[in-house]
Amino acid sequence: MNIFLKVLVLCLLQFVNHINGYFITVDPHSEECFFDRAEAGTKLGLMFETVEGGFLDIEVRISGPDQKVIYQGEKESSGKYTFSAYETGVYHYCFSNKMSTLTPKVVMFSMEIGEAPKGTVGAVNEGEAGHTKLEDMIRELSGTLTSIKHEQDYMHVRDRIHRSINESTNSRVVMWSFFEAIVLIVMTVGQVYYLKRFFEVKRVV
Repeated sequence: MNIFLKVLVLCLLQFVNHINGYFITVDPHSEECFFDRAEAGTKLGLMFETVEGGFLDIEVRISGPDQKVIYQGEKESSGKYTFSAYETGVYHYCFSNKMSTLTPKVVMFSMEIGEAPKGTVGAVNEGEAGHTKLEDMIRELSGTLTSIKHEQDYMHVRDRIHRSINESTNSRVVMWSFFEAIVLIVMTVGQVYYLKRFFEVKRVV
């Protein structure tokens, strides 16, 4: 049983998809691009989240080896996009902040590269069929674990952003309440002083 578990873990590590996660800062009027080489038919995935800066929006563009635009989005705060490589070559992921004049943007993103598809295999015997089935199950488990990791990273960043928004909103509410209290005190003192002067009796000597 222990030997089987060791073999399962080794196979799982072998089939784990290649994932890169980054935090980058995109300056105003600039663009940051990254690239990955993939074989035709390989499944590629991009997940991104604008963490800081301005209205938390960024322009995203994915292009293929022939510079053909696969996906393009404007003023997006977050997103997930998965596609299959239509030909072998280098695929580019670009984040643009050219619409901003002053504010840099901090973007968290991860790129997932699946396994290259295998060629068609001829007839196999029963042992090879069982081995292939085990590999398929391990590959499916690996993909599920990758998706769970992506979701955890995504939720962690979302939690961080929402916490920052809540803290900012809370501090503004406290400051506004403090300002309102000062205004009420000043108005109360002013009204008391005004009414006191209004009811004063002036004596003529």
